[in-house]
Amino acid sequence: MSIESWRFELVGKPYGGISEGPVWDGESILFTHIQSSVIMRYSPESGKIVEWRGGTNHTNGLAWDREGRLFGACSGARCILRFDPDGTNVVVVDRVDGLKLNTPNDLVMDRSGRIWWTNPWNAANIDPRELEELDNRSVLMAAPQTDGRYSVKRVTFDTTMPNGILVSIDQKTLYVAESNSDRQDIDRELRAYPINDDGSLGSYTVLHTFGKDATAVHRGIDGMCLDADGNIVATAGWPTAGPGPMIYVFSPTGRVLETHPIACTRPTNCCFGGRDMTTLYVTSTDGHLYRAETDRVGWGIYP
Repeated sequence: MSIESWRFELVGKPYGGISEGPVWDGESILFTHIQSSVIMRYSPESGKIVEWRGGTNHTNGLAWDREGRLFGACSGARCILRFDPDGTNVVVVDRVDGLKLNTPNDLVMDRSGRIWWTNPWNAANIDPRELEELDNRSVLMAAPQTDGRYSVKRVTFDTTMPNGILVSIDQKTLYVAESNSDRQDIDRELRAYPINDDGSLGSYTVLHTFGKDATAVHRGIDGMCLDADGNIVATAGWPTAGPGPMIYVFSPTGRVLETHPIACTRPTNCCFGGRDMTTLYVTSTDGHLYRAETDRVGWGIYP
């Protein structure tokens, strides 16, 4: 199959509002619909989309851990949730340094069971009476403790609007999309931070710059996933500026390997699925779910 054959098919009509956080569970795609506070399930076999879990309080990104448990970045409750099989939504983390989290956006698990997530401030996903307690919008990390709780710490000190996040296959690099969506004077960047043994991060390398424009702001990366070769597959762009809504494929060093246009206003996130992990699923700010057969094999640390 050639790279020109990526053709995106709409499998879920717009719900209105944002769809996000797609993950593959081995048989189906789970994804969030933020405004209605639900997780939806799409079955490629039946072609049907049904509600899988309600009451998620504006959960955005989703991620599996090594035990097959599903976690979510919950903007509305300002926490990291775990969605247990009995229907319980368990608050795992809701504070750092004694202060309430901002609005967790996207998250990823590593092989040590640590949770890494971006913690920007998204006013649209939260009660307007809520106040931002932290003086930063950073990446945070929660490390599991022997008593089942988590120790939380801030790991970036140079971000203003972190968005998508990934851990490399070798667990040595944290990829962060620095979106800067509230500002027009800062570049939108894809960054790579080396992960130190103690869970801290080293100085980042800029892998790709989307630039800035005072009149028509370029939209950088929103969500990301990995292929089996460690390349970064990312959603970015919009009709307002730049090349438009696009799926990018970056090498681990930041080289643009491929670009694939997609017919939605803003693609939000993506993941691979299917029996051979070659189908790419994409969500959007209009509530779409798209899929495309690709010539790449996706990679997911869990399940």
